[in-house]
Amino acid sequence: MKRALLLLNSIFLAIGTCGGPMVTRLYFIHGGNRVWLSSWLQTGGWPINFIYLLITYLHRRSKEGSSAKIYFMERPVFIAATVIGVLAGLDDYLYAYGVALLPVSTSSLVLASQLAFTAVFAFLLVKQKFTPYSINAIALLTVGAGVLALHTSSDRPKGESNKEYFMGFFITVAAAVLFGFILPLVELTYKKARQAITYTLVLEFQLVMCFIATVFCTIGMVINNDFQAIPKEAREFGLGETTYYLVLVCSVIVWQGGFLGAIGVIFVGSSLLSAIIIAVLLPMTEIFAVIFYKEKFTAEKAVSLVLSLWGFVSYFYGELKNSKEKSTTQTPETEMPVAISISTPP
Repeated sequence: MKRALLLLNSIFLAIGTCGGPMVTRLYFIHGGNRVWLSSWLQTGGWPINFIYLLITYLHRRSKEGSSAKIYFMERPVFIAATVIGVLAGLDDYLYAYGVALLPVSTSSLVLASQLAFTAVFAFLLVKQKFTPYSINAIALLTVGAGVLALHTSSDRPKGESNKEYFMGFFITVAAAVLFGFILPLVELTYKKARQAITYTLVLEFQLVMCFIATVFCTIGMVINNDFQAIPKEAREFGLGETTYYLVLVCSVIVWQGGFLGAIGVIFVGSSLLSAIIIAVLLPMTEIFAVIFYKEKFTAEKAVSLVLSLWGFVSYFYGELKNSKEKSTTQTPETEMPVAISISTPP
């Protein structure tokens, strides 16, 4: 069950990590310019979580009758989800602002540079233990992101001033720092929760977090008059009005999958593993940008791809070796107190 959940959530994370920046950039390339709207789309798909939660509730009710719990989240976890939701809403805005000013090749740095920040915060917040293999993976993936940054000046959009370009770059870095803090904070919530952490509870956490982030971005949209501007922006969209709304819907679905995957990987693995998977997927986003947006595939991108794959293999080889050693010695190790369940906690 744990391996199946890890695979499933890794797929969701891959869809969000690769597809999210592509769809968001598509919105800005063809005439979209509402940063708060773009921020809202990243978590606006929170009602999707109700589908799974409804299915599990009906399953519990068929077995337990009217005594079946509607939800499992207790107050401390709810408060944590609310606080993290506000941070996620702010991070959504910072990221959307960066994507509005930078090409995918540059803005995707947020998906790799956050690895170093996640490693630092994971060490400080959840006492993440590092092995030579995980340290090697972090070093390779960070260097890969640095190599990728070497060509950013050549990707500057036409007609964009130096001030706008560098503002977008540094705001993207700020988004990376905040995201690198959010991932270990979620893991810390799991560790400190005084209740069994099941996959159903993880989805409840995801729902509350994304709902609060969406409320945060909705307030920004109201202040910025984005709701009134949507119909006009749709009519003037470069790919047509129907495509405009299709882009918005796809963005909501893809980004929600990414958030769900990140939270799920933390549940069955760790915040560091979630960050490493995101960093590994960066070169794939680069390749998609080359294919669909005709961006140049430079030597730096090729080197970044090799380093990222090398780091990915290094991390999982270390995990596999560590797992074999544990099964051989049968030495208990402190792990996150979670119950792998998809319905009712024990």
